[in-house]
Amino acid sequence: MVSWQGVSEFLAVVETASFTKAAKRLGISTAHVSRQVAMLEERLNTRLFYRTTRRVSTTEEGDVYYQHCRMVADALKEAESAVTQLQETPNGHIKLTAPVTYGEKVVMPLILDFMDRYPEIHVDIDLTNTPLDLIDSGCDFALRLGRLTDSSMVCKRLATRKLIVCGAPEFLSKFGTPHTLSELPHFNCLRGQHDYWRFRESGKECTVRVKGSLRCNSGVGLVDAAKRGMGLVQLPDYYIDEALASGELVRVLNAYQDMEEGIWALFPHRRLQSLRVKLLVDFLADGLANGARSTATQNDILRAATSSGR
Repeated sequence: MVSWQGVSEFLAVVETASFTKAAKRLGISTAHVSRQVAMLEERLNTRLFYRTTRRVSTTEEGDVYYQHCRMVADALKEAESAVTQLQETPNGHIKLTAPVTYGEKVVMPLILDFMDRYPEIHVDIDLTNTPLDLIDSGCDFALRLGRLTDSSMVCKRLATRKLIVCGAPEFLSKFGTPHTLSELPHFNCLRGQHDYWRFRESGKECTVRVKGSLRCNSGVGLVDAAKRGMGLVQLPDYYIDEALASGELVRVLNAYQDMEEGIWALFPHRRLQSLRVKLLVDFLADGLANGARSTATQNDILRAATSSGR
């Protein structure tokens, strides 16, 4: 009978590129991981890793062995998942990460609704603007906004966001409203991390360098400043939807709005997700879509009321 001994440790070392990180991931000692891998190499009569003081990498034989073992491990997970799905009540633990403000304003209310529906599922959510390594952190998935740069991950688009330029009515009344991108540099622009804003003109993406009296790395802080009439701001819609609906802020330069960007669920590079993770991802997708429709309806009602003089 083929032995599985040492294979879990081997897979963890390959996927973390470190014996120490593999041990942390598995909850065992580094010495135990090293010993199990050494016994596996002895059993296979081949060297699986190149080891230096700085890094660990697989040999050609190690690469081949990893691909086969990964498929077997995934098949085992699929078998376990099939059994889990037979259970009447989904249960277990989910860990995910999301950006801070988006997580607080949008994701957390949906998570709480999900937990009300599935009380046997426990959720651990890490809100941070620093992208976490999903394997090292043990996250089942991450919510990422905008354009993805890591092509090694599996992703699913849940919703979209759009960047909107807006200002307070009193600011626009006092300083005027920009109608073209060439006018924008003449206005006080409240900036985040970048000195440029993104637009789409004649079907092509472009950027406009802006300047102003305030720079702040908090979208919430920029919204407050904009509502006080301090300047124009460009932010994702979820920061300003409420202020737009209430009339505290007014959209400008609509004709130059950049294309909608994705809101993604990003998974570690593996084929299978558990039933509970699939349930949460689908729940978030439905909730985000319903939230977008609700906001659009509110804005339509507000525009209709404004145009009719009510």
